Amino acid sequence: MDTKNPSAPPCAPSRPTGKNHPHRRPNSGVSGVVHDNTRHDTRFTVIGNHLAQHRELSLLAIGLSVHIQSLPAGAPVDIKTLAKRFPEGADRISAALRELEAHGYLRRPRERTPAGRIVTRTVSCNQPGRHAEGHPDRRPQPQQERQPRPEPQPGHSDHVTHPAHSTTSAPPKERTPRKPLPAVPQPAYKGPELLQAATDLLAGLRRSDPDLLLSACDTAHLAPGVAAWLERDASLTAVRHALISDLPPEGMRRPAALLAHRLITQLPPPAPYRPPAPQSEPTHIRHPLQNCDGCDRAFRSPERGRCRDCAPAGLQTVRV
Repeated sequence: MDTKNPSAPPCAPSRPTGKNHPHRRPNSGVSGVVHDNTRHDTRFTVIGNHLAQHRELSLLAIGLSVHIQSLPAGAPVDIKTLAKRFPEGADRISAALRELEAHGYLRRPRERTPAGRIVTRTVSCNQPGRHAEGHPDRRPQPQQERQPRPEPQPGHSDHVTHPAHSTTSAPPKERTPRKPLPAVPQPAYKGPELLQAATDLLAGLRRSDPDLLLSACDTAHLAPGVAAWLERDASLTAVRHALISDLPPEGMRRPAALLAHRLITQLPPPAPYRPPAPQSEPTHIRHPLQNCDGCDRAFRSPERGRCRDCAPAGLQTVRV
């Protein structure tokens, strides 16, 4: 009875506690994504799900924000650099940057350098609404006190309905209205041909730099300033060079304001006075040759008749 049977199969091991759930294989037909993850030890960037699963951002804006957050501090992230790095054009990248700026993932403040030049700084925020420590305006907000739970009244049921805790949120900040463009110089005569030439020049600036894509309203505001330059004998090439030369390499937040500033500060003086050319004295009119009706000699006269010798006194035709 105590002899062991070596050919009997061993008993199956019991399932350990804490893992009492079946294992599903990736190819078991279950729908949805299956993650095959490996823990990163070096060269990784932490991205929050609030960005990766954002409901309002486009896929291009999400990917662009991830790329910017993975770059080291000081790396260039202007539109030209990003357009060279990715196959998307400058217009789509510019629109994606505006999306990130609208949702707080990007800030582009303008600062003045010690040399007096205005530059645009790009600040990437990995979590909008949360700020880094150490900034005077970036302190943690105090937590609200919890309401004490009301005690049940005698004679009533033990079931107590608690009122909903209303969270007092700060009123939404009013968006600062956009600063209007400065007034540009006005021409003395707003001819339609002059304004059309100025409008065509402004509309063609985007071919030189994608950041100079102006709206119809900004173009209508700047066109009289360009017309004032043209009225002062400035050529189209000279006006275009004055507007697009030495642009900020990191992009422009309001290109129309920059163009308006240049039209005002670099306005050329009026053209020098040129006296009108003196009118030449009228030349003598040479009449055609006519044959005299009396002596058949040739003489010059506006009409046929007699020459000076054959004409009666007082009716002589004067030769010219």
